[in-house]
Amino acid sequence: MKQIEVTILGQVYMLGCPEGGETLLQSAVAAVDREMTTIRDSGKVKARERIAVLAALNLAYQLAERGPAAPPSNTPAAPEGAAHGDIDALIRRVDTALADDGQLL
Repeated sequence: MKQIEVTILGQVYMLGCPEGGETLLQSAVAAVDREMTTIRDSGKVKARERIAVLAALNLAYQLAERGPAAPPSNTPAAPEGAAHGDIDALIRRVDTALADDGQLL
């Protein structure tokens, strides 16, 4: 696993990234940073944790609006209930990245 340094909302984070996933991770970081910056710049929310939660909800809603995506042809479909485990793993990764700020959930 490769370590990549990224900046989100002016804060630097070191994130683990699988080999070959750098471009996808950088795209995700850019989307999160853009969303968090928009929320912060609106002036209505100041706390970084609240901004992160609102940004996550906005991005998740945008994904849900797109509808279910078909898995790539070379990847087997995830078993039922696997999405919940993926979300838990993602929350753990975000909590680790935000360790100095406290846990998100």
